Amino acid sequence: MAYSAGDTILDDEYNAFANSSSDPFGLNHIGGTGSTIYGLGEATISAVSAGATVTASQWNTLFTAMGVIAGHTGDSLTSTSAVSSGDAIAIKSALVADLATLAASVAAGSPSTSNLSTSSTLQSPASSSTWYGSFTTEVTATFANADKMRHFFNAGGKLRIDPVRTGNGAGSATGKDSEWDAIYNAVGNFDIAATTCTRSGSGETQTTFANTTGFHDLSTGYTTLLHITSDTYPYTSNSCKIEAKLNAAVGTATIMTIKITSTDGAADFTFNDGTTPYRNGTHEHRLISIDTTAGSLTNAHAPSSTAVASNTTS
Repeated sequence: MAYSAGDTILDDEYNAFANSSSDPFGLNHIGGTGSTIYGLGEATISAVSAGATVTASQWNTLFTAMGVIAGHTGDSLTSTSAVSSGDAIAIKSALVADLATLAASVAAGSPSTSNLSTSSTLQSPASSSTWYGSFTTEVTATFANADKMRHFFNAGGKLRIDPVRTGNGAGSATGKDSEWDAIYNAVGNFDIAATTCTRSGSGETQTTFANTTGFHDLSTGYTTLLHITSDTYPYTSNSCKIEAKLNAAVGTATIMTIKITSTDGAADFTFNDGTTPYRNGTHEHRLISIDTTAGSLTNAHAPSSTAVASNTTS
């Protein structure tokens, strides 16, 4: 490419900065519809006609669009100051480096964005009021189309699971009830993002934590993302497991299903009548959405609907 300080800027070079769908990626692939791990659903900028002179206003259009994305991702850019006719354009390395920075942020699910809003609880499937064995639910988040699902996660959106105990297994809280609180506190807010998942809690025994797995890594079969078990005798067989899957491959998927299983596998050694283990009170597996707000972008992103696909206690 001839694009360097003092050289004439070619239309093909400008158009690569706008449209390239291979590395180094162009602005439209990063912030427009994009594909796979790229795209925020924003409007695209126009290419320059073959043989035409690249004008200052066209450069400013590119720079402004880059600034809009940076305003969402939280990145600092060095090549996007507005220009006037006759000005020298920043050399290629600065512009290409800034586009690469934006591409990396979007590919990672915009982890530094602050343009997020936590929904109220969207679904809260509850167990029976007296159970032991297992409490298993499946909750779903559906998006209007596959692009909107990608854009939700690429822009920093997350789906959150918050398991809680809302009732006692007996007239007052038992040791088993208290240990369920400890397990659920260890899970905390469990968030599924674009390429990672996180738990806000700590403690208990972490059997599985696939923290480098997110939306883009899921398939049509369940992947175990988190499995927390009790570290307190005699409840060390009690656990909470969270799994997730998509209804199709990323790019055509529109639904994520999250399965949460609370298992009461403890032998207990404590009985309410000498023969029967203490039952558990009501538990809930709550689904919450961390939506993207427009902020500097034109479009915000959120699931179009959610539902409880299954709810079983035994």
